[in-house]
Amino acid sequence: MSDIFNFIKRLIDVSSSRRKSRKAHFTASSTERRKIMSSALSKELREKYNTRSIPVRKDDEVLVVRGSLKGREGKVVQVYRKKWVIHIDRVNREKVNGASVPIGVHPSNVVVTKVKIDKSRQAILDRKDRSKKTEAMQQVSIVV
Repeated sequence: MSDIFNFIKRLIDVSSSRRKSRKAHFTASSTERRKIMSSALSKELREKYNTRSIPVRKDDEVLVVRGSLKGREGKVVQVYRKKWVIHIDRVNREKVNGASVPIGVHPSNVVVTKVKIDKSRQAILDRKDRSKKTEAMQQVSIVV
């Protein structure tokens, strides 16, 4: 394990500095935030797609598994990248004046229960499929 750490530390692009990590996180571009704002897949979807997580998007169905909103589920209404949260259908609170406002939930606190599939999303899932990667590695080891 320490060999891996020593190798990583020799790379120029990698820093273990807390200051630099936080700066990189909070100044991340929208495309970088999309990847950071990934959610785990449910056990059924994990079996089906052979991947653990996927960037969350509008119209995915999610279940909150952490925090005070644990157990609530609904459809993702908005992915608010600027605030690092997602808004879920029927997860609201009443303001004093009676208006209803959505409660922001961090994507790491939810599990995706139903994925909205389109062509690009299917391509992502195909690319991330672990079973295909292990098959390719086995074929390479057989050839070598």
